Parts: sequence; C-alpha cells; structure tokens
Amino acid sequence: MSQLTRRSALGITASAVAGLGLAGTAYAATSSAPAHGVVPAAGDEHSGHMGGMDHTGHSAPAPFDEVYQGRRIQGAPTQGGEHAHHGGYSVQIDGKELHVMRNADGTWISVVNHYETFATPRAVARAAVVELQGATLVPLA
Repeated sequence: MSQLTRRSALGITASAVAGLGLAGTAYAATSSAPAHGVVPAAGDEHSGHMGGMDHTGHSAPAPFDEVYQGRRIQGAPTQGGEHAHHGGYSVQIDGKELHVMRNADGTWISVVNHYETFATPRAVARAAVVELQGATLVPLA
C-alpha cells in the first residue's frame, strides 16, 4: 500500500484550492455585478441601447479610441479576415494588436488576461494596460 507523502498532500491541497478559485471565478462571472469591479466610464453607455453596442444590429461593440493610463487603446469591428473567428473585433494598444476573443456567453478575453472575462473589448484593453504595467505589448507570432 502506498502511504500519503508530503508531496501528494501538497498536490491534493493545491488542486482543491485551484478548484475553489475556479468555482469562485465562475460564480463572479455569472453574478449581476459589473465584471471584476469594472465600472463603465462616461460615454460607454447611453440610454436606450445595450452598453457600448453599435447601432447596426446591436451585435458588435462600438468602436473606441482613447488614452488610458498614458497608453492609446483602440478597438473596432473587423470585416471578415483573420479576426472573424475571434469575435470580429480588433483591439490595439499603442498601435500593436492585442489578441482578443469573444466567448460563447458574450464576454471577452485577451492573451494578457486569458483567465478573466470582461463585458466589452474596451474593458479588456483597459485591463491589459493595467496588467502590462508600462511594458510593451509583444504581438503573437
């Protein structure tokens, strides 16, 4: 018979903690509160329309172009091309592409914040700027 070793006990504990963390993230993503405490900035929403959605079909988020924490972030819908399978939206930080994807539930993720979901591409871009802490975004190969 095998005995419980310190290594296996630590592994079991780490797995349990990771599972609880994922469960908490899933719960937070389904709650009615804004995603990860992100409060929409002025101009993100206007009455009569879903937050930040475009007027054409209400399916694609509206384009944005702003300076956030000293970094220029831009986002706009794309027409087909290589980005069509990523939600049809392109996001750039200081002119360099931030790879974003739209999840089946309508939330967005990026390569910088791959395990966090956000309500809009603008929120994804802002979170990436915070996470980069001034570092240059390196495009995917």
